[in-house]
Amino acid sequence: METFKIIRIKGSNREIIEDLVVEEVPFTLNIGDKELVTLLCMPFDLEDLIAGFLFTSGLIKKIQDIKKIVINQEQWVAHIDLAVADIEMVFKRLYTSGCGRGTIFYNAADIINRIKIVSDFKIEPVKINALMLDFQKKSEIYLKTGGVHSAALADTNGILIFAEDIGRHNAIDKVIGQGLKQDISFENKIMITSGRVSSEVLLKMQKCKIPVIISRSAPTNQAIKHASDTGITLVGFARGSRLNIYSAEERIS
Repeated sequence: METFKIIRIKGSNREIIEDLVVEEVPFTLNIGDKELVTLLCMPFDLEDLIAGFLFTSGLIKKIQDIKKIVINQEQWVAHIDLAVADIEMVFKRLYTSGCGRGTIFYNAADIINRIKIVSDFKIEPVKINALMLDFQKKSEIYLKTGGVHSAALADTNGILIFAEDIGRHNAIDKVIGQGLKQDISFENKIMITSGRVSSEVLLKMQKCKIPVIISRSAPTNQAIKHASDTGITLVGFARGSRLNIYSAEERIS
């Protein structure tokens, strides 16, 4: 975070104050000698971000597929060696609905063959309310700057992993990357996000086989359709004692 002098106007009052602002860097991922993508992100938890991004994009199947990561923090470049290096045109690039024209990679089969997520996982609405309250309290950078998204992996007992970033996709990928490093099974878990749930977020849930995603914000129509097709429970506007269930409602009981 960085401090800037700004002018704040409130009604007829005008004052110069110091404002704490979130830090953003352009972070380029190179696989071998080829540039893969540049992510706009916060400059921490970068190995988690790399692992989560590669996994949810389908470029790796397990954490062991990453042989080596070297991060240059002066140029904000990561050099990544993968066990399987042939990632050519099996995957296509998809520009996300996030700010900064974010990117994910997808296999066309993930969209055409929407495999159902089968899970007997259930959670009570009151436990969701408690999880969301804890989720809000953990958002320290948001409380200081108002400039980040948050994501968390949870089970019925509480939050297991928490991450923040300027991009909602990045925050989710950081959580997934940390989960991979800790060898946590994503099945029978919950993904919590502060951001809008769009179709590419559902692709990430499908890839991880996460049965439930909960957001403080709204879903898009394509996210709802994708969730219904894949059997993922999609919950939006989870605030206070309120929540909206858009698909696979049997898991919320």
